[in-house]
Amino acid sequence: MSAPTETLLSTPLNALHIELGARMVPFAGYSMPVQYPAGLMAEHHHTRKAAGLFDVSHMGQLRLVGPDAAAAFESLIPVDVIDLPVGKQRYGLLLNDDGGIIDDLMFFNKGNHEIFVIVNGACKIGDIAHIQYRIGHRCEVISMPERALLALQGPQAVTALSRLAPGVEKLVFMTGGNFTVNTGTQMIDVFLTRSGYTGEDGFEISVHNDQAEALARALLAQPEVKPIGLGARNSLRLEAGLCLYGNDIDEATNPVEANLLWAMQKVRRNGGAREGGFPGATKILAALAYSTGSTALKGTKKRIGLIALERIPVRDHTELQDGQGNRIGEVTSGLLGPTIDKPVAMGYVDAEFNALGTKVVAIVRGKPVPMEVSSMPFVPTNYFRGV
Repeated sequence: MSAPTETLLSTPLNALHIELGARMVPFAGYSMPVQYPAGLMAEHHHTRKAAGLFDVSHMGQLRLVGPDAAAAFESLIPVDVIDLPVGKQRYGLLLNDDGGIIDDLMFFNKGNHEIFVIVNGACKIGDIAHIQYRIGHRCEVISMPERALLALQGPQAVTALSRLAPGVEKLVFMTGGNFTVNTGTQMIDVFLTRSGYTGEDGFEISVHNDQAEALARALLAQPEVKPIGLGARNSLRLEAGLCLYGNDIDEATNPVEANLLWAMQKVRRNGGAREGGFPGATKILAALAYSTGSTALKGTKKRIGLIALERIPVRDHTELQDGQGNRIGEVTSGLLGPTIDKPVAMGYVDAEFNALGTKVVAIVRGKPVPMEVSSMPFVPTNYFRGV
């Protein structure tokens, strides 16, 4: 008897991907393009030099609406939601009661008591149910399955998009708003932010499913823009030192272990005006105090960046050892970085080995590969923060 065939969902751009010759693979329950005929390396370099268009419509989009929406959402994440200005976006971490990371997400203050949230595709059903269960009595939790999401990324993304939507060039990193895109044949209303997950300048564009293909075709008609698949999206985000949920963070890790303290504003930390008040706060704030104190960190783990000292790619789930052959951790993401042209990785080690410059050993097919703890990002980011 043959194995059952997985039933996959399609994004509104599925026909366009096939027309463009994409190789489609299962991802987060969807049929998604992993690469186009040009190949992963060419797509990666094109995004770093010009502009790449990504279909990220598998992601979940939702609205939290009501006078108590910001405070309610803040009770689920260790991030400052209440004080986020209208028109600005922030990165957040949805936590379980033990402080583990259910998902990482982006949220935007649209004003008029409305928070717009984007969650990961593989987690969206559980995320939305969790949010509804926890705060649905305090605000409306409105899923938006009728919306597609496109990401236009790269140093020439603003040049391409501003031809079609004048005014987007005035946005800075992590701001956004409502815009109208002129495709030449129709006007398309979108909501977009100047953000993304590649380390480059760019935009994430929310558009109605019915207009997603027309928008994508208009963007691909711009000379700077080419279609980019999941393969290059992964290599770009790793070079930028950004976590992939399910690989680098999950419910078994908390923000302190994951080195995501930059995502926890002071107001939610020890001594802050709204200290704690989020799931797992007691554990996380104790770990935060411990990690920033003078006490040795033995027995805890930390997410780190690694660069191989030999030209041998070190993949996910590779064991990490100290110089005496003792297991000290594991790689969670790893590949040959196309831009840096070196094998780079991200992983977790016992915290006493997390100092920059520390030498560790990865065991690749039984062979020891020397690596060095590195700062991240591996490639400098190019976010536009204004002139």
